[in-house]
Amino acid sequence: MATLEETPDTRALTGARMRRMSGLGKAPRVEVDRALLPAGPSWPALLQTAGLLRFRHRFHPWAHRKYGDVFTVRLVPGGRPLVFFTRPEHTKEIFAADPEVFHAGKGNSILGPIMGEHSLLLQDGADHKRARKLIMPAFNGHALRDYRDLVTDLARDEVAHWRPGVPFRSLDRMNALTLEVILRVVFGVTDEARLRELRPRVTATVDISPGILLGWGYPWLQRFGPWRRTVENQVELDRLMYAEIRERRSAPDLAERTDVLSRLMLVDDQDPLDDTELRDQLVTLLLAGHETTASALSWALYEIGRDPALLRRTQQAADDGDDAWLDAVLKESMRLHPIIPMVVRTLMKPATIGGWDLPAGTTVGPSIIVSHQRSESFPDPEVFRPERFLGHNPPPNTWIPFGGGARRCIGAGFAQMEGVQVLREVFAAYDVHAVGADGPKVRNITSVPRDGARIRVSPRS
Repeated sequence: MATLEETPDTRALTGARMRRMSGLGKAPRVEVDRALLPAGPSWPALLQTAGLLRFRHRFHPWAHRKYGDVFTVRLVPGGRPLVFFTRPEHTKEIFAADPEVFHAGKGNSILGPIMGEHSLLLQDGADHKRARKLIMPAFNGHALRDYRDLVTDLARDEVAHWRPGVPFRSLDRMNALTLEVILRVVFGVTDEARLRELRPRVTATVDISPGILLGWGYPWLQRFGPWRRTVENQVELDRLMYAEIRERRSAPDLAERTDVLSRLMLVDDQDPLDDTELRDQLVTLLLAGHETTASALSWALYEIGRDPALLRRTQQAADDGDDAWLDAVLKESMRLHPIIPMVVRTLMKPATIGGWDLPAGTTVGPSIIVSHQRSESFPDPEVFRPERFLGHNPPPNTWIPFGGGARRCIGAGFAQMEGVQVLREVFAAYDVHAVGADGPKVRNITSVPRDGARIRVSPRS
């Protein structure tokens, strides 16, 4: 294994990325006549931003009740308008719109300092098309079949170490498992020394508050407290990742490897991904596919553990290889407990959505939180009911945890495959019982169980 000193000057690379991708506080104010926008709160932009980021699970439904199916929120810096849509026909318009006009990358710019400018989530136009074309083969059906056995082995090993009768936070165990999946399946890291170094750095990248993300808009904050610690963690994570990328390029077995990093290096293209692009895409896959899947799985375990009939049905599915039911459990978990609150696009030209003529510079998007709670789409929406997804799909543009259109999450198939494999291993081995009540809390851009979705397991009765 190459020493870290042999890698490029990662502190300089990280610092340059932070400077390029931060500074949203200096962005020009988007001057939009409020009379042109749907109604929304009149509070100061800072309070609206705090409500949207920190209290999203109450803020979205409250705004929907007060202002209707379309409402406007103003965000710092500069009071930038964000218009939410909650009806499926409006969601369809946004997902089907011209991606040259509806830019997703600009809407995700708050993630720039961590993910980097080459991130699939931050790119638009030709750059996005190129990156998606290069990455897509690593997540097609053939690739997923290659990953399935490794995911199953990792899940089986994780479950085998649980202590029957002792309550624990399922979120913590699912985070540990999905991190191991990402490091081995996506990064392809197998060296235990490197894994020990990467795990805490990755965890610290994911486990940040909305205030840290908001602080990227003001680069001077990076000299202080939690922002400075986040920067230092990024320097160390980048150092490890660049070392892994450098070593992988010269690996004698590169052509035989099936992990995502190796597949990306082997893409036959006139303009392959360079080291910085690889780093940015790997971090994107890490953040988009680690805690999101862990949260969905922990909620699934918690909800099944609250209902003996659902527990028996799910155990039977695990025994019979009934992947359709296990997939439905995962989908219902993501519906009832949205992990990402919204899907956003920034208008590069004026556009009309749901009858509203909106000016350039406005950010628009469906509220996933409200969309998943509409009783017209999901009767008794507060009830955990996996059979909603059994044998048929929900109405179009109503279940949108992976977004939609040309920007639908490239790892959606992988996440669902991983979830099914994990649920099978858990319910093949254990009776699962929920412990206490739980609800959502915000962590970075995701929502997770506030108390960790506590459960207790016992050998199958």
